[in-house]
Amino acid sequence: MEKLTIALAKGRPAKNTIDLLQSAGIYFKDFHEKSRKLVFYNADQSIKLIFVKAVDVPTYVERGAADIGIVGKDNILESQAKVYELLDLDLGKCKFAVAGYADFRPDFNQKLTVATKYPNVAKRFFGQKGQSIETVKLNGSVELAPLIGLAEVIVDIVETGSTLKENGLTVLEDIEKISTRLIVNQASFATKAQEVKHFIEKLKEALESASCKS
Repeated sequence: MEKLTIALAKGRPAKNTIDLLQSAGIYFKDFHEKSRKLVFYNADQSIKLIFVKAVDVPTYVERGAADIGIVGKDNILESQAKVYELLDLDLGKCKFAVAGYADFRPDFNQKLTVATKYPNVAKRFFGQKGQSIETVKLNGSVELAPLIGLAEVIVDIVETGSTLKENGLTVLEDIEKISTRLIVNQASFATKAQEVKHFIEKLKEALESASCKS
């Protein structure tokens, strides 16, 4: 069997994903949460695990540096990478939403200013509604934009909504549900079909087992 390379997003989702892999019988003995290593191998060296920034996972997979990627749907949508999305791991659930002041009403005859970390997602959503927008790309504290007049609304990931509420904002529209997904390089899906299918089946079994226990 050919070796598989798996790109895994660093950060909060990583531990849950590692736990899922272990429940599927896939172990990386050198891995621990405080490790600064970026590359790990399983016991028989058949799987190489690489840790990269979440925003880069779709790029690694699309360009063939990794056969499989495990990353949030938000990064898949924003990247617009040409990959196959084959499995929802049901981890890290949240949603994309439009948020702003509760009394905000858009004027479809005027360009809407939208602050976001995800300009491609925002453009696609409002484009489908026929709303012309100007995006303001921010990398942090997006909620601040409406408060200081930098933008009329924001497009961001919402989990509990508590940060919005504390800043006097509310969800105006839901865009799409978000969770951790498994993506596959298009060429690898053909050339390593057996290995990819086997890996996915093991994860599916682990997910089903966890669902039965909960």
